[in-house]
Amino acid sequence: MKIFLAGASGAIGGHLVTQLVARGHEVVGTTRTPAKLGALRDLGAQAVVVDALDPESVADAVAKAEPEVVVHQMTALGGPPDFRHAKRMAAATDRLRVEGTDHLLAAARAVGVRKFVAQSNALWAAHTSPGLADDNVAIEPNPPADVRESVDALRHVEAAVTGITWGDGIALRYGGFYGPGTGLSTEPGAVMAQQVRDRKFPIVGNGAGVWSMVHIVDAASATVAAVERGTAGIYNVADDDPAPVSVWLPELAQCLGAKPPRHIPAWLVRLVAGQGPVHLMTRARGISSDKAKRELGWTLRYPSWRTGFREGLG
Repeated sequence: MKIFLAGASGAIGGHLVTQLVARGHEVVGTTRTPAKLGALRDLGAQAVVVDALDPESVADAVAKAEPEVVVHQMTALGGPPDFRHAKRMAAATDRLRVEGTDHLLAAARAVGVRKFVAQSNALWAAHTSPGLADDNVAIEPNPPADVRESVDALRHVEAAVTGITWGDGIALRYGGFYGPGTGLSTEPGAVMAQQVRDRKFPIVGNGAGVWSMVHIVDAASATVAAVERGTAGIYNVADDDPAPVSVWLPELAQCLGAKPPRHIPAWLVRLVAGQGPVHLMTRARGISSDKAKRELGWTLRYPSWRTGFREGLG
């Protein structure tokens, strides 16, 4: 198939290009940065510069590509780990998830795309029932005020994409990425890993928030499976070992050769960074990916982050 991959130079983009090309697909990959065009071409993609917030730029690129499938992996997550920059990244990503999604959907519909696959996030699955969240659980309807815009942007992606009537709209709720090309790796410049080494990624409160993780290669293979075999709806994409922050973060520090993470009271983090980070560290809910494995035939290289942290960070 011919696939238009928006956000091809992001954390998951390079892995996706590699896997799609290896399976015989033709990939047109977008980036905001001309300097990244060569790297995408080296991976086997046709590379184009696109401004996702400019509807004419998006429409022109999609019309020229004439794809059968559009994959939306655009975010603005990257850069130095300071609080102000994090807020700017979140705001820019929110725009990509709202305006960027709408521009891509309009362009895809105009050229007769039959499948649209988009990135969502599992950390904000609502607490509407006990246990792990399956693919039918809604995004948290009442998030903390300081993250409401970001959670609303995720809700917009899912509703807009799965609500299309002219093709199969698929939203993939990924767990936390780790591995090569992500912020959690042993590569130079991996932001989250450096925070762990510097003991700036603490356990907040009781650290009882349950996170589901997924190695970046496994996230890409699930996306390829959704492109090839997915049907309209939502698929959770994470490993089989959801765990509280208080469990996985110390093991991550050990794998990175770092000292154990600090413990910081929830009230202090709430005062400095807001209620959103406190919620994620103390109340996040793990997810089940049984549907993706059952319907997509998806298998994990790293069924648990325990093995993935030891063997797959580099």
